[in-house]
Amino acid sequence: MTAIHRRSVFRSLAAALLVGAAGLATPWAQAADEAPDAMILRLSQDVLNTIKADKSLQTGDISKVMALVDSRIMPNVDFRRMTAAATGPAWRRATPSQQQQLQDEFKTLLVRTYAGALRQVSDQTVEVQPMRSAPGDEDVVVRTLVKGRGDPVQLDYRLHKTPGQGTGWKIYDLNVLGIWLVDTYRPQFAQQINAGGIDKLLQTLSERNKTNSAS
Repeated sequence: MTAIHRRSVFRSLAAALLVGAAGLATPWAQAADEAPDAMILRLSQDVLNTIKADKSLQTGDISKVMALVDSRIMPNVDFRRMTAAATGPAWRRATPSQQQQLQDEFKTLLVRTYAGALRQVSDQTVEVQPMRSAPGDEDVVVRTLVKGRGDPVQLDYRLHKTPGQGTGWKIYDLNVLGIWLVDTYRPQFAQQINAGGIDKLLQTLSERNKTNSAS
């Protein structure tokens, strides 16, 4: 698989995670007692069905994508943890306001980067692999294979069980073909932070989002 094809697959499948679940009839966050592998299977099937049935999602309608992400996806993803992991040690030095801005800009970046790739979703199906965790584990990896045209594609999810309000399994990272999303962005974020701190990172993300919006 070429590097270009690899990136194409990563974008289309990441887009499916970020956008496709918007069609779920029952929000994932309500399924507190559901096993993580069963949840991922249900979520994946609903994701693919939703994308195939909604032409506006397939064409990357940003306004609709953003609205759906806010209403359906964010309650089911620990996006604060995802953003903190991508930011690294500097996250702890950021003010609450900066942390919120980072989450907002990172979310916008992901949505705008991957929304256009949804048109690549076609006849895929998902097969969940046997779990490698022990009963009582609260941090797990659910491994799947996405099958369609060509070779199966590895797509794995890191989830943790959250206590209190909104309990249940929440995803905080995903891995396509051996590449974790957080690991992809961490060195990019670190470069900006080293050049000018959190403010420099925020400025760079904001400028990138404006460029993506204009294009």
